[in-house]
Amino acid sequence: MNITLFYHSILSDWNHGNAHFLRGIVRELEKRGHNVKVYEPEDGWSLQNLVDGYGKEKLDELQQYYPGISTNFYTLESIDLDAVLKNADLVLVHEWNDHELVKRIGEHRANGGKYKLLFHDTHHRAVTERESMAKYDLTHYDGVLAFGRKIRDLYLQEGWADKAWTWHEAADTSVFYPHERTGYDGDLIWIGNWGDEERTAELHEFLIRPVKELGLKAKIYGVRYPEHARKALADAGVEYGGWLPNYKAPEEFARYKVTVHVPRRPYVEALPGIPTIRPFEALACGIPLISSPWDDAEHLFTPGKDFLVARTGEEMKQQLQTILNNPEKAKEVADHGLQTIRSRHTCAHRVNELEKICEELGIQTSKIYITPKEQALHED
Repeated sequence: MNITLFYHSILSDWNHGNAHFLRGIVRELEKRGHNVKVYEPEDGWSLQNLVDGYGKEKLDELQQYYPGISTNFYTLESIDLDAVLKNADLVLVHEWNDHELVKRIGEHRANGGKYKLLFHDTHHRAVTERESMAKYDLTHYDGVLAFGRKIRDLYLQEGWADKAWTWHEAADTSVFYPHERTGYDGDLIWIGNWGDEERTAELHEFLIRPVKELGLKAKIYGVRYPEHARKALADAGVEYGGWLPNYKAPEEFARYKVTVHVPRRPYVEALPGIPTIRPFEALACGIPLISSPWDDAEHLFTPGKDFLVARTGEEMKQQLQTILNNPEKAKEVADHGLQTIRSRHTCAHRVNELEKICEELGIQTSKIYITPKEQALHED
């Protein structure tokens, strides 16, 4: 297939956790012989923050982990959709795109576009910013890929789309896999952005306070940490590492004994079954994970086996001690979580699901499923 993807960014993961999954999907599609083109706005906020804060050399570093990764920059004023979409079979438009672009692509599809057109939602804004999401004009789209059943159902119930499929995020196991351990730098690592104060209390209860009270050696990576957050980390003896390129997370996980997952409040309260990308990343890297409560309503994992669960801050302390003081239990949990990712939750699994959706949409199977001979010709 000729596949065109409109992303917020594939080059930058600064405050853009979806980049992991989006990169992995592109890599898997290309691996299967599909022709993939990515388009992103030249003034995207994630890429601008990355370059302004860390320099363009970070884009060169990305190539070491994703050789050949590339994008096409556009502006709303200059993009020529006739040229961009001329030979497309499938077009995916990520929800972090301008309303105007989403509408114009839909209109192009209605005015003779031969491709199938899907909207891809990987965020909680359908619940937390419903008015903004309702303004996306999906009239001429063939459907929505939603990263959880609750989001999928919302598109259908609100009449935003006629068709919608659940398409969870997953781990790109070509980059996220267990790295060899040569020794530990500390006890606990946490990778996550502070955000908009929607989990401040939870971060104190399940992360900062347990680390302080247990006297653990810990390091935290992420962006958008306000002054009060940095003070709390310093008071707990936690080292703050700032922004960490997503592709370096596996190397960091290998230097610590345990990590935790603290979901944002919208996911806990309004979006059961959606864990976000972080647990997929940690489990794929073979590090023991302890999670604060969230409802695994879609049975993606086996809580208690793939990861331990802490319902309170006190339970988090107990679970941390269990992992840190019992290497056999730590290995058992890590191994179980890793096996679950490899058997069910890789980008390859998600591309399998996407191919089935393409069949349902009526794309020719000869385009969807490329033969080994055709794939070899593509690679040459």
